[in-house]
Amino acid sequence: MRIAVYVPFLLSVLAPLGARPVSERCEPRLATWLLTASSLVLGTATTISLGLLAATGLIGVPQLAALGHWSATSAQRVDPTELSVSLLSGLLLGGAVLAAARMLWRRARTLAAAAVDAACMPTRDGLVVTEDDAPDAYALPGLPGLIVVSTGMLHTLDETEHGILLAHERAHLTAHHYAFVALAQLGAAANPLLRPLAKGVTYTIERWADENAATSTGDRRRVARTVGKVALAAHGTPAVARAGAALGILGRRSRRGPLAKAGPVPRRVAALLAPPLRRHPALTTLTAAVLAAATLATAEATHDLHHLLTAVGAH
Repeated sequence: MRIAVYVPFLLSVLAPLGARPVSERCEPRLATWLLTASSLVLGTATTISLGLLAATGLIGVPQLAALGHWSATSAQRVDPTELSVSLLSGLLLGGAVLAAARMLWRRARTLAAAAVDAACMPTRDGLVVTEDDAPDAYALPGLPGLIVVSTGMLHTLDETEHGILLAHERAHLTAHHYAFVALAQLGAAANPLLRPLAKGVTYTIERWADENAATSTGDRRRVARTVGKVALAAHGTPAVARAGAALGILGRRSRRGPLAKAGPVPRRVAALLAPPLRRHPALTTLTAAVLAAATLATAEATHDLHHLLTAVGAH
């Protein structure tokens, strides 16, 4: 346990370095799966490791060991975890559990609110048009999910661009992109080091929807122009209030600067003007290796704790 229990923490430091390469070089659907799985698995592994460290150190405290009929002396001899490390791990574990629970609660509330809104809105073939001069469009999960578009957005785009917009938003609903975002954010809530992975997922789902729109229309350049046109139309317009579960074509606002440091919208436009990305075997294999290492290390550390509890049983 002395080494294996720390492996998930090391991987959590290294994994975010790969968030940008995966999101930029892998086919968007694959990138979304890889980043979501990485955030969820590493968040779970580090949380378990915190629990193992806390438990191992606390067994060495005579008063606490007596509750489980264990030998504190034997525990310190077999696996001498510092009490300070154990206490810090316990505090971090409590924070991780509370943050994850809070995130789940907030996500459940927003999804429930989205479902209620979707059920109450008058629709025509799953489309809701709102009287609003501010250009906006987003997918609202629910039973069924809806696409909400403002009149300002409809006036901004021509008929062909309307089809691109709807294809983009339908992709969010049919592929359940809100679930990927929620799972990635859950891992990041438990381990803040993983926030770049969750941020990457919010980008790759937009790229995924862009590619779906390009496939359905057969015109990548026209989709790129539509994404850029929507972003320019929305520039300087106050954000429209929407449920936290909503996903829209605008994504996050772009920032000025070279493409390497640009915001999501310029990167999405550049990706659409380039040939479609393919699966990246090297990054896929590396991600799988990282997740396998985190899983095996956590299993090994858990197995070691089991043996420790057996070895320090009451004599």
